Amino acid sequence: MLELYHSPVSTCSQKVRLVLSEKGLEWRSNIIQFGVAGHLTEEYLKLNPNGLVPTLVDDGDPIIDSSVINEYLEDVYPQHPVRPKHPKDVAKMRAWRQYIDEVPTPAVRDPSFNAYFTKIWSDLTEEQFAAYTEKLPLRKHFYQKMGRTGFSESDVEEALDKLKQTLTRMEQSLAAGPWLIGDMYTLADVSITPTIVRMEDLGLSYMWKDLPRVSEWYSRITARPNFTVAYMPGSRDLGPSC
Repeated sequence: MLELYHSPVSTCSQKVRLVLSEKGLEWRSNIIQFGVAGHLTEEYLKLNPNGLVPTLVDDGDPIIDSSVINEYLEDVYPQHPVRPKHPKDVAKMRAWRQYIDEVPTPAVRDPSFNAYFTKIWSDLTEEQFAAYTEKLPLRKHFYQKMGRTGFSESDVEEALDKLKQTLTRMEQSLAAGPWLIGDMYTLADVSITPTIVRMEDLGLSYMWKDLPRVSEWYSRITARPNFTVAYMPGSRDLGPSC
């Protein structure tokens, strides 16, 4: 059976749960608790040396990175596909997914981490905070830039500008169909869903109030059966993104 090491609040974990549910796959849940640094234990780092969630284990072999995991699931479990058949549509989908991984996914971290982590870090000394960041395989410099008081106003403004660009591009793309790649729900829609949900939870839904196609897309997304599975209890709490 498939095993998923994940966290309810992790946006990247949400991406994978969306696909697992869409495909109707059975999987065993292994919750990683960030509060006790479960992602940094020796046991977990053997599965995922990046110290990030999620990690999928299939027949004993770990697959890491949410975008890689979702393509793997499509390759190995092609039933209920979330990838188009035509190569040009696949290219469009992957271009969207790449853009999402590089632009809005990192951008939503700044307001997310400010809303969540500054409350936690306020009880730590600078020395304790520095000691924690040194344990992080990939995110040390990210956390050091954030610091105990959060990202700067200019950092957040830049992040919001990137998120607005994403919404504008979505509005344009959705003119061709109900989903980002026309008539088919694909990994492009999956990849952006957690960012838009997190924006709503951060009080940023006003950013698409004048974008009717995005608003309608979001209504369709939240009505899908896989949404309820992906957004298990605790998923809408403010917490880490990817």
